[in-house]
Amino acid sequence: MRVTVIGCSGSFPGPDSPASSYLIEADGYAMVLDLGNGALGSLQRFRSLYEIDAVCISHLHADHCLDLCGYWVARTYCPDGPPPRIPVHGPEGTALRMARAYDLDPDPGMTGTFDFRTLRRGPYDIGPFRVTTALMPHPVEAYAFRIEHGGRTLAYSGDTGASETLVELARGADLFLCEASFLDGPGLPSELHLTAREAGEHAAAADVGKLVLTHLVPWNDADVSLTEAKASGYTGDIELAAVGARYEL
Repeated sequence: MRVTVIGCSGSFPGPDSPASSYLIEADGYAMVLDLGNGALGSLQRFRSLYEIDAVCISHLHADHCLDLCGYWVARTYCPDGPPPRIPVHGPEGTALRMARAYDLDPDPGMTGTFDFRTLRRGPYDIGPFRVTTALMPHPVEAYAFRIEHGGRTLAYSGDTGASETLVELARGADLFLCEASFLDGPGLPSELHLTAREAGEHAAAADVGKLVLTHLVPWNDADVSLTEAKASGYTGDIELAAVGARYEL
């Protein structure tokens, strides 16, 4: 299983990265996990837009889903003719939300191009991947993912506050993509995002092999995020997500 970071900026695109998006590949199958604003351009550096087999959306905030609008245009109006529909797995209401985002009539909306499917808790199969999801504490319906293939495991937090459920979902994962939106400080809202230190604490509790900090908000100093995560007590490898970073699991 190969994981490529397409976008890792949190809340909005930064100068060096689009918003959240990751390319997961195995056995010739390509799945995009989140497609936040700005990610569609970056994705084309690593995979043709017409060689994607499925999309998974963790939640319906713009920095995780909005580039589905551009992707709908690219697939619907492809000069060589529209490619086959592909599944888009997302929270309930994803089809309606995306139709509204592009000012389309909800019927048919984007359903001629995308086969919208409601995320299940799992485990269930998407292509060659075994996928398990879990609901996270966040202001909207939001999911974390556990993706398994060939005896290897990727865990992805999506957007979340502190969560024992996330620890259990990520248990023993080889790679943990975990959001680290906040730096330590007073008055942080609960059930919204994790600090980098909390990301490290979740990684330690889950005993993951490698922690990659992502959803890095542009106004924060990413080096401070890395320092705070390393002070969390997690003793495994920690690094900052970066566009183009690839992990072979």
